[in-house]
Amino acid sequence: MRESLTLHPPDAEAMAAIGAAIGRVLKPRACQRAVLVALQGPLGAGKTTLARGLLRGLGHDARVPSPTYTLVEPYVVEGLRVHHLDLYRLADEAELMFLGISDWIDEPGLTLIEWPERAPQLLARADLCLHADIDEPGRLLQLSGVADWLDELAVEASTKT
Repeated sequence: MRESLTLHPPDAEAMAAIGAAIGRVLKPRACQRAVLVALQGPLGAGKTTLARGLLRGLGHDARVPSPTYTLVEPYVVEGLRVHHLDLYRLADEAELMFLGISDWIDEPGLTLIEWPERAPQLLARADLCLHADIDEPGRLLQLSGVADWLDELAVEASTKT
């Protein structure tokens, strides 16, 4: 069983393909229980690209805007509830209550959180942590979390990088 997984996507297309692989692995799990994914890394590292790919992997084929200004973008993909949050502009963790997070965070579905370090209580609950970093010309992507998920992701993503 893996404790972590490191990938080196060479470009945005590969980053999105890895996101799609993650979406395919997480979909059956998120249909049964609440799954929280933390997306960490500096500006421009590819967090939103990864989230867009993940939504594509779930079966979402419409536009995926960045939630930077709305803070949360909700989706329903083939019956699966998905919430994509960007907490970069969050001033206080208590603001999450105004977003209605208590209505869905414990229900079956998938929550993707960019900048989760702004909400330490949520970060501590993450099932899967993805840390993206700039590693020109590509990116460095480190995943940690549920060991059997990482094993499956390693197989699924190995064809994407």
